[in-house]
This record gives sequence, C-alpha cells and structure tokens, in this order.
Amino acid sequence: MATTEKIKMPKSLGACADRLYSLREIRLAKQKEVDALAAEETALKEHIIQTLPKSEASGVAGKLARVSVVTKQVPQVQDWDEFYKHLKKTGSFELLGRGISKAAIQERWEEGKQVPGVEAFGVVTVSINKL
Repeated sequence: MATTEKIKMPKSLGACADRLYSLREIRLAKQKEVDALAAEETALKEHIIQTLPKSEASGVAGKLARVSVVTKQVPQVQDWDEFYKHLKKTGSFELLGRGISKAAIQERWEEGKQVPGVEAFGVVTVSINKL
C-alpha cells in the first residue's frame, strides 16, 4: 500500500484480526455504493449512445459538462487458427497478452498433468471469517 502516513497497528494480533475484519466490512459496504454509482454511470452512457441522433451530432452539453460519442477501433480476432499460424510463422508473440489462464492450468494440475514452463508459486494470503 503506497501511503506516506504510518498506520498505527493494534497492540495484539487478536485486535489486528478484529480491525482487519472491521475494515473489510467498511470497504465492502462502500464498494456496494461505488458499484451502484458505476451501474448508474454505465446506464447513462448507454442511454446517451442509444438516444443521441447518429446523423445530427457527436455530443450533447448540459450546464456542467459536454459528452461526446466516440467510436474507437478495437482489435478482435475473427479466425484464431489464422492468427495462431501468423504467430508461429512470424514469432510475433507480443501480439498476445502475458497472462495465463490460472483456472485451466489448475484444472490440469488436478488431473496430474504438468504444463511445460509453468510451475507453482506459493502466495501467502490471509483468510478472514466472522466469529
């Protein structure tokens, strides 16, 4: 966590556990508020996109802001076989993201199969449960 102020830790580990639980509950409650705002924001954007006359204007202005409807070009693979052939032929693997499907690899591991070049890495986490 990037913060410049020092966080005062509770004196006991039990108090740390209680504070962690309380903070998580506060964050989750606030996240629900943020999610509701984001849903309304998304609905308003969609309404503007659907309602704005396509041939007349590219935006609309209110008293506080002007919004514009902008079309961006986003890449989308239409033929995965052709795309993979291109990758193999050119070696242009930078066209792919660096992520892996954790679920697919976990599934193979559960079947006792190994995936070449991939190994397990232990990540330490904290589990929180209400008493």
